[in-house]
Amino acid sequence: SSMASVCGSSLALMDAGVPVQTPVAGIAMGLIKEGDEFAILTDILGDEDHLGDMDFKVAGSATGVTALQMDIKINGITEEIMRQALSQAHEGRLHILEVMNQAIAGTARELSDYAPRFSSMRIDTEKIKDVIGKGGATIRSITEQTGTTIEIEDDGSVKIAATDKAAAANARRLIEEIVAEPEIGRIYDAKVTKITDFGAFLQFLPGKEGLVHISQIADYRVNDVRDELTEGQEVKVKLWKSMPRAGSTFN
Repeated sequence: SSMASVCGSSLALMDAGVPVQTPVAGIAMGLIKEGDEFAILTDILGDEDHLGDMDFKVAGSATGVTALQMDIKINGITEEIMRQALSQAHEGRLHILEVMNQAIAGTARELSDYAPRFSSMRIDTEKIKDVIGKGGATIRSITEQTGTTIEIEDDGSVKIAATDKAAAANARRLIEEIVAEPEIGRIYDAKVTKITDFGAFLQFLPGKEGLVHISQIADYRVNDVRDELTEGQEVKVKLWKSMPRAGSTFN
């Protein structure tokens, strides 16, 4: 099982996209010795380990050995035994590596979606307060919602540590939405936050709201906004005017 874990770990690292230079496999060698005669066993089982004279674990790549571990039950072994054991271990290792190569030929080009991620981005320093929020409420909400850890420096650099790709992307998206400037002509997914007699207020980006006038709600005359919209309803809106003081308007 220990040598299987070497092979499995190597495959897992490559599948996860970790830049491993070369795959590594492991094999356990055994020994039966009687007088001057001996036999080297390759890929020993439990009984061969228990009843034999040696448990010699060899791990390595196709070009070299990376780790050795030996238990012996006799007074010592000869150079000849060691040479033969290493030679047979090399042959066995090459065979295992060939089988592993059939499953995964090399390191994945991209990290697994489930691999931990560390990413960075930069925002306008004037927007730092918006991302942090009052008393840290906004950034705390983002970290709790995405399960990430976020650090913001005074120069606007943002560091995101996440457990997987989706969490990192989600945190980045939320931050980008907060610092984004409204784009005239763009269609947004918005949520109705307040209904009035003259229209409805909608949130279309975090911390950003706008008004859709009653005359712009439908392509027909609307007498009561409440006949068409309700608070909490999600709708698509098109931004056609944005003014710093007056706010944004939609149709």
